[in-house]
Amino acid sequence: MSAKKMDGSGDGQGAGSRQVTYRSGVAARLAGLPVETLRVWERRYALSETQRSAHGQRLYTAEQVRRLGLLKQLVDLGHPIGVLTGLPVERLEEMIAPDPARAREVSGPMRVLVVGDSLARRIAASGRDGRALQVQHQHARLDQVVASGDGVVIDVLLIEASELDEAPLDKVMAARDAVHPAATVVLYRFGGSATIRALRAEGCLVARVPAEVGELVLLCRSALAGQGMPAEDTEGVEVAPRRLDDAALAAITAAGNRLNCECPRHLSEILMMVGSFERYSAQCASRNQEDARLHRELELASGRARVVLEEAMIRLALAEGLPLPGKDG
Repeated sequence: MSAKKMDGSGDGQGAGSRQVTYRSGVAARLAGLPVETLRVWERRYALSETQRSAHGQRLYTAEQVRRLGLLKQLVDLGHPIGVLTGLPVERLEEMIAPDPARAREVSGPMRVLVVGDSLARRIAASGRDGRALQVQHQHARLDQVVASGDGVVIDVLLIEASELDEAPLDKVMAARDAVHPAATVVLYRFGGSATIRALRAEGCLVARVPAEVGELVLLCRSALAGQGMPAEDTEGVEVAPRRLDDAALAAITAAGNRLNCECPRHLSEILMMVGSFERYSAQCASRNQEDARLHRELELASGRARVVLEEAMIRLALAEGLPLPGKDG
């Protein structure tokens, strides 16, 4: 598809007088995203200060499309989109770029040991995309790796564990100890956050099962290049203070009782719970540094949720004529 067809030139502006832009559907395809995902991200996180066509459609520049592609790759690696959206593109590039000192080591085909029959079949059927992965051995179960590990020489231990609960942790470690790979990649569809954190703490790259084998190749190269899954840097990060305290929420609830709609009461209850959890996380005793970091992340996450919900409550109160702090009821 040509750039002219993808830009907004059909919306009344001269294509020669401005940079090429792409409508949402094309921008999503170029970034490797489902268009529905892009719409959700825009609605929740306001990703880009996009232009609008004469018909109100979002128009993305090439630089914005590049940023979307970086976000997609990092989300596939396990980073939360809510954390990534506030980062500049330079930081996104740093997070996704492999260590230059090791990049040469991972430029050629990678020798992999695959655990999971369906994953091995996908690689075998992928043709050109899968040539970077040379499957040396494959097993259906992790315990088979331990039993046949002697003499195996591989670069990546590639494990597919569709349901990632606490049980696989020891088995993954045993399999890794048996074959001594340069990197271990664990793929999952559903998993507990505690197990994911524990595997990452052991140096594994843990990510959801990618849709394409090409993405799987990128994951393996990232793991070999020593790319970790860095936690959010919470140093100096602050969330806006409360705009609606419990007294203000109680006043909104009382005034809202005269309405047929019960949304003010429900939203007030949710806000009180979120605010309470935010304060609880800030005060929660920590057993160690990792525990302290986790509770700090919980505090920030709940604080950000509170800010969004407070804004929704203020819009609701203004629409219904309910009392707000500093305004006449």
